[in-house]
Amino acid sequence: MPYEHLRFTRETPLTDRYRRPYRRPAYKPDNPRQFGEQMGRHFTEARQRTPREEIGGYDNRLLLKIHVREGERIPDLEALPGVELVSQEDKHVLLAFMDEEAVREVEARLTSLARDGVATGAQLFYALEAFDHWMEEDRTGPALAQLDWPETEALLLDVELWPEERYDRREAMANSFATLLEDRGVELLDRVAQPSLLMFRVRCDREFAETTLLRHRDVRTVDLPPRTGLGIHLLLTDINILPDPPATDPDAPRVAVLDSGVTTNHPLLRAAVGDAQGFVEPNRRPDDDEPWHGTLVSGLALYGDVAGQLRSGQFTPELTLLSGKVFEDNGNDQTRFVENAVEEAVRSFHEEYGCRVFNLSYGDRNKVYDGRHVRGLAYTLDRLSRELGVLFVVPTGNLSIQDLPDNPREAFPDYLFDEQSRLIDPATALNVLTVGGIASMTATRDAQRRPDAIEDLPVAVEGQPFPLTRCGPSVNQAIKPDVVEEAGNLAVMRVGGRQRHHGLGVLSLSGGFATGHPFAEDIGTSYSAPKVAHRATRLLRPLPDASHNLMRSLIGVHSRWPEGSERLFETLAERDKKQRLSQLYGYGLTDDTALFESLDNVVTLYAEDQIENDLCQFYELPVPDEFWSGSRRERSISIALAYSPEVRTTRLDYRMTRLWFTLVTARDLDEVEQAFKRNRDEGMGERQTNRWMANDARKKGTLQVSRWNFRGRIADGQRVFVVVTRQDAPWSTVQEAPESYALIAVLDDQESSQAQLYAKIRARLQDRARARARART
Repeated sequence: MPYEHLRFTRETPLTDRYRRPYRRPAYKPDNPRQFGEQMGRHFTEARQRTPREEIGGYDNRLLLKIHVREGERIPDLEALPGVELVSQEDKHVLLAFMDEEAVREVEARLTSLARDGVATGAQLFYALEAFDHWMEEDRTGPALAQLDWPETEALLLDVELWPEERYDRREAMANSFATLLEDRGVELLDRVAQPSLLMFRVRCDREFAETTLLRHRDVRTVDLPPRTGLGIHLLLTDINILPDPPATDPDAPRVAVLDSGVTTNHPLLRAAVGDAQGFVEPNRRPDDDEPWHGTLVSGLALYGDVAGQLRSGQFTPELTLLSGKVFEDNGNDQTRFVENAVEEAVRSFHEEYGCRVFNLSYGDRNKVYDGRHVRGLAYTLDRLSRELGVLFVVPTGNLSIQDLPDNPREAFPDYLFDEQSRLIDPATALNVLTVGGIASMTATRDAQRRPDAIEDLPVAVEGQPFPLTRCGPSVNQAIKPDVVEEAGNLAVMRVGGRQRHHGLGVLSLSGGFATGHPFAEDIGTSYSAPKVAHRATRLLRPLPDASHNLMRSLIGVHSRWPEGSERLFETLAERDKKQRLSQLYGYGLTDDTALFESLDNVVTLYAEDQIENDLCQFYELPVPDEFWSGSRRERSISIALAYSPEVRTTRLDYRMTRLWFTLVTARDLDEVEQAFKRNRDEGMGERQTNRWMANDARKKGTLQVSRWNFRGRIADGQRVFVVVTRQDAPWSTVQEAPESYALIAVLDDQESSQAQLYAKIRARLQDRARARARART
């Protein structure tokens, strides 16, 4: 019998997190005078070596590339007057602006160090290795470096400038650069101006790009604009045999699809479309065009399992569909940044309709993640998610058929871990749900027609990764994708070895219904994401006030790696196997059985709260004695935490705030509180027995999930606690503000038919609430 999920609350104590004292960098030169002389010479040479052909910036400050000694902490360069840290480009490279005062200060300190062997803040300089400049090769973006200049007279380029936190400086830099473009007759098509992202889309010739853009002080990178594109294969189905769908409930939750538009008069969509708008210049049409990508995605976002509804003979929409056309899918130049179109659409639908779930089945194949910064559209989504409290669902992106090795069946799945197979923008975003793909079918259309013949050999079996999916992790090894869904499959023809996928794709709605093709089939993670967006939006029926963090954590905690997936890497050590699986599956495929409502023996507890910096908060799980008693059987406790931190593109840390949870067993709350206050890790470490995902692996992301399996009872007198901890980065600007989060606990005792777990837990929570009320009076 289904029941509503139960809310639980934390215990009263708030404990200061133990803060380890700062360790100065270990390196100290044997001869400080010699070191000072050498660094002073490097600094002078770097100043004088400013490339004569470099184009000056909007002000007169010097931009230097500073190399940090390997193994050393990033020094606090901004402790020097007149120094502004612009960006940390990798673990050992910093970019900083220096005004004349800063230049004189650095020279004076290095002179003092060379003369006397001591200087104010000498330890800061010990962490440094060299000074240099941001050169043309540094400014060349990854897609431009890989694909080279297009063979066209007029180039379409995306130019990113150095981010400036101060609004006045950001405006001054942008206006100065725009004036340069105008003076040189370069066409400015669009711009993005966000606190940590400043970009221009321009149309220019190659000479201007090479002699000006790649040499301009204020330019961070120059790259090619996004590439998208899919092949659609239509299915023939008679839509006239299906009854018209009923009208959607006016109060139904809303899901917005940000894509290539939608065919609003499709017979299976028109009753559920609440609004369709266009955000692509110049005509801002809302309509989808062949190959109907937006309509395919919209069908899955609205219905979830289109094939299942078709088999049932009745389409019943439970949601209201909103459509925002934010890109073209026809290969034509798009002069507007997709970041701007997406932001306008999100703000419009959020303000007008209160929409909180947005599907964006988009991936920029020119922006394969290089393991360093998160920027571009991913940063935009992370920022909007935190600001507006909305959930974005995006795909990992797909490899192209041409990217596959000669024999993909033999190379599967190893080729999915190649550098070229990594996530593409915006899949690296941390505050969103990133969805990877898995295979669900293995028989092509020809194989179904001739079941006795071996015509096609599938690359993947059911439950294995989709052969074109992309793998994580994201920034700082954060687990991505978060979850997976059906994306189709590929097969290799027996004769010739050519790949095909007829009959192996995901079924959805086609905009070509007027020509007798109301349904279409295609493969790709573009069709995995909307099924998860559908699921997330449905959570707003039983939980209408659920935050985006709560939706993320519920989907994560109810996900599992598909059965048989671990056999892919059975020869690897357990830790390596889990790492590989998390790169492809994230936390797994979501099980709907107890996602929306709890059951008698599968109970979901949830909390939404806030935590201040350097604090620990404590939750005791209301585990009834019956959960532990009885025969030896499989039962589990699953925990999920989700939050949406402030982020910066200029930092490799990216997150200003870090939260994590720790599951421990102890006699009482006081034991846990005292242990965490003293930071006695050896006495109160996380329970490791039969733990699924280790803390070090999961805490790098903003959606964190783990599970503990139990076959017997824990030690007598022990209770189960979850501790939530917050630690901000030293450079965080939000240390004084509380951080919101959602915490989920799922108790699962499905092997006990007489568990009545829900009733027991609810009674415990009621007793606890009464006791707290008495204590307050």
